[in-house]
Amino acid sequence: MSGPSRGRRRVLAALVAGAAAVWLARPSASGAPHDAYFRGLQAALRQAGIAEPTLVLDRERLRANIRRIAGHLAGKMALRVVVKSLPCPALLAEVAALAGTRRQMLFSLPQLEAMAKGGRDILLGKPLPAAAALAFYRQFSDMDFQPQRQLQWLADTPERLAQYRELARGQNLHLKLNFEIDVGLHRGGIADAATLRRMLDMVAEEPRLQWSGLMGYDAHVAKIPDLPGLRDKALRHARASYAACAALAREHPAGRIAEPCFNAAGSPTYRLYPGDGPENEVAVGSAMVKPSDFDLPLLDELLPACFIATPVLKALPRFELPYGVEWLGGLAGGWNANARRGYFIYGGNWQADPVSPPGLESSGLYGHSSNQQLLVGSGLQALAVDDTVFFRPRQSEAVLQQFGDIAVYEGGRIVDRWPVLPATG
Repeated sequence: MSGPSRGRRRVLAALVAGAAAVWLARPSASGAPHDAYFRGLQAALRQAGIAEPTLVLDRERLRANIRRIAGHLAGKMALRVVVKSLPCPALLAEVAALAGTRRQMLFSLPQLEAMAKGGRDILLGKPLPAAAALAFYRQFSDMDFQPQRQLQWLADTPERLAQYRELARGQNLHLKLNFEIDVGLHRGGIADAATLRRMLDMVAEEPRLQWSGLMGYDAHVAKIPDLPGLRDKALRHARASYAACAALAREHPAGRIAEPCFNAAGSPTYRLYPGDGPENEVAVGSAMVKPSDFDLPLLDELLPACFIATPVLKALPRFELPYGVEWLGGLAGGWNANARRGYFIYGGNWQADPVSPPGLESSGLYGHSSNQQLLVGSGLQALAVDDTVFFRPRQSEAVLQQFGDIAVYEGGRIVDRWPVLPATG
């Protein structure tokens, strides 16, 4: 045999071997029916007659999470509940009762109008325009809530503080002001000692204003790349920055108050504060229900407690793309065993991912739909029309408000429906 013939045969053999290797490397079929937990959840929804997209809250898991968070804090730090992450009055009441706290953090005028009642201690989590504060005072009427004692507005710049000063003068109000400081997130806030002193001077010169503390949010600590030492360095910087601002404030005449509110952390980082610094409270919300963005090592002990449940409207014998490109759907199913079956669900395109039955995913070929989203799977899920697909939200804020009343699951049944707060920014 000639040399060129042997060469061609070697090339052909290599191509065949390569093609075989690629074919053998194609995704194998995965998936399974609902496990016992989600079978029970599906049965409870059917018994309750719920057949539309619904946010389901597992009350037993919620309570377990609250107890674990309280145990983590162990009385060393106070707990302030983040309302935007748990935007449901009954849910907030459940958390407050079990955690033993009356402290809340709010982020919008509608939230403030809804929650400024009774004995709550409220801290704004972002600096609202003075016009929003004026709107609050114009409509506020709850005699059991005293804003001058129970409400801390947030100021991040001398200009914002000046707006609140003019509001206090113009409306003859007494305002408590907490100062937002930049501890490394760089989303705004006081970043230098000179600005902090200037703002404290402004408070000291205006008898209608009272400084109440500091708020330093450290979300970047949990989100920066986990390179060796990088997160620890960010945490040390955040705490050192906080300590420096707290020391400066306490030395200023305006800062000499009995119990300043030194708020720090959030759900991803609250466990990093052992109570050995000036920070005396942490803000926690999403960790109570643990959406998937909070699958972090520090939160491993907490359980997912909220799910989106939605019925299957159409269970197709095979996944097909629209007319003209059906062949592409056939190729996809031939290559990937997990794209052989198609399921259209009621609604979709949420900030959430399918979690049960396992092995379902959105089709990148078909695209997203908020009306009837297509999910593809291997068929091992054994889904039929009117069965339920469960999604796990990536976050709790906003998502919990998309489905009307929350269905409360406890003891194998839907035991209540909890109204949510209006969606706000």
